[in-house]
Amino acid sequence: MTTLPKVLETKAKIRFQDCDPFNHLNNAAYINYMINAREDQIDKYYDLDIFELAKTKGISWVVGSNQIAYLKPALLMEEVLIDSQLIHCTKNQLHVEIKMWNHNKTELKAVMWSTFVHFNLLQQKRWNHETELMELFQKIVKPIPAKSFEERILHLKPQKV
Repeated sequence: MTTLPKVLETKAKIRFQDCDPFNHLNNAAYINYMINAREDQIDKYYDLDIFELAKTKGISWVVGSNQIAYLKPALLMEEVLIDSQLIHCTKNQLHVEIKMWNHNKTELKAVMWSTFVHFNLLQQKRWNHETELMELFQKIVKPIPAKSFEERILHLKPQKV
């Protein structure tokens, strides 16, 4: 049996339509890039197609909250690397950390914590994860030592000398 990766990575290119007049990625667009990367990653690495689950079983996840810190600008036509990991899970929530880096991971551009609530689309209410999903989550969860988002950001930011 192969071990599933806990930290997933994909690359993206910052596009013109997503930038502000200063050729920086617009603040709101960071969220789209990061959530899109996570969707692609879980489909590719875990064979978990959330849109297929919604269509066939009437279940999916909705975003409950996002916390984001913008550390360095992502620039027009820059290739960035986006990594993500499940940092905590409960019977009906997933807590994910998503980071955006420059192409070679030497400069951290943004960090986001997202909470996803498992949801039954047919009944329009919060829904507990099935056993099969919980087993997957237990294999891939990678907790982090920080107790708060602010503590995590302080830990990830390069220290000034």
